Amino acid sequence: AFTSGATEALNWAIKGTQGGIVTLATEHAAVLDTVQASGRPVTILPVGADGLVDLERARAAIVPGTGLVAAMLVNNEIGVIQPVAALADVAHEAGALMLCDAVQGYGRVPIPETVDLVAISAHKIHGPKGVGAMWIRDGVELSPLLHGGGQEVPGRSGTLSPALCAGFGVAASLMAERHDADADHVAGLFALAQSMLGGWHLNGALDRRYRGNLNIRRDGLDVNRLMSDLRDIAFSAGSACASGSGRSSHVLRAIGLSDAQARSSIRLGFGRYTTEAELAEAIRAVAAAAEGQWR
Repeated sequence: AFTSGATEALNWAIKGTQGGIVTLATEHAAVLDTVQASGRPVTILPVGADGLVDLERARAAIVPGTGLVAAMLVNNEIGVIQPVAALADVAHEAGALMLCDAVQGYGRVPIPETVDLVAISAHKIHGPKGVGAMWIRDGVELSPLLHGGGQEVPGRSGTLSPALCAGFGVAASLMAERHDADADHVAGLFALAQSMLGGWHLNGALDRRYRGNLNIRRDGLDVNRLMSDLRDIAFSAGSACASGSGRSSHVLRAIGLSDAQARSSIRLGFGRYTTEAELAEAIRAVAAAAEGQWR
């Protein structure tokens, strides 16, 4: 079913199911805030310093009576890839459904075939903003989030823009066609960035991560000053969704960083339309501006 975006899809998946909920401390606010507002029993699993959930702790928490397990495939802030397939197995053993927030991973990282619900968004794959989708496994029934005409067959009501839906389809086709080329390009950009960022610490796992996300820190760095000095470079101090909140990243705190360390971290994202020259120029500027804070 098409939706207005992944936030709606995630709300639908959570509010449309029953039973206890198990999720991770590093999930997007669209999951964490929604499960807390659900009024249902909620278990939030911690993650390790690498950003990954411990499967034994998950197995201990996902017990009969659990209705839904929710986990992000690729973390939006630190890029780590959670063991969603293994979590789905544990969920099904307990009789629960598995919700995969695949917004960051769709088209880049394989979505396990055993999940029951998948939320995706067009603008994360170079498509238009304002449209997303929910994939629902045959046989899974969700209570409606929006009541009305039921224009989308699984029960989503409201008329969506045909232009946005068509744009989403084209973007998805391009992701499939360009998958291998995009993956090779992003791997090259990641290697370039690594070679230029001596003295910076990588936040999250090195191996189990999507290479188009680079979350790094230098202890003592004044990120607000850095952003002010580099207004022509697009990077962030956390998720775009939490910008302006004044809070340090809950994801970085969840992997064990102090508030000061979290506030000394930046996130660089790159992909299909980023050239090596552009990335190198940006990293040189970031490194120079950071060094300037200690002179």
